[in-house]
Amino acid sequence: MSIEENTELVKKVLASGLDVLEFLAEDAVWVIPGFGTYRGKQDIYTKLLAPTHALMESMGRSVITNIVADGDYVVAESYAKDRMTKSGKAYNNTYCHVYKVVDGLVHHVTEYADTALAKNVFAG
Repeated sequence: MSIEENTELVKKVLASGLDVLEFLAEDAVWVIPGFGTYRGKQDIYTKLLAPTHALMESMGRSVITNIVADGDYVVAESYAKDRMTKSGKAYNNTYCHVYKVVDGLVHHVTEYADTALAKNVFAG
């Protein structure tokens, strides 16, 4: 796929909220430094997406502020807007995602976010 096609795929991923499974390769890896590594679609769903979904009243939407692509890699800076937990706390984190896209599917994601905000909202 072209750089433009990879970029468009990442935009779809970010617009999908937690419904990203259709964009992931079966053996995809999702890494959140300091938090965890998830290997394969089932692991990503069971240990990351489903528990996150269970905590959220509304996923709001992602707003992309910058996107850069080179070869198979797409890096997207974004922030969440109108994201709310079931406990009534806003969770509008900022993110930098590094995606490796091969043959139209995401094979690897490294997600950088404000972990202090996440700890405050979910553990505080």
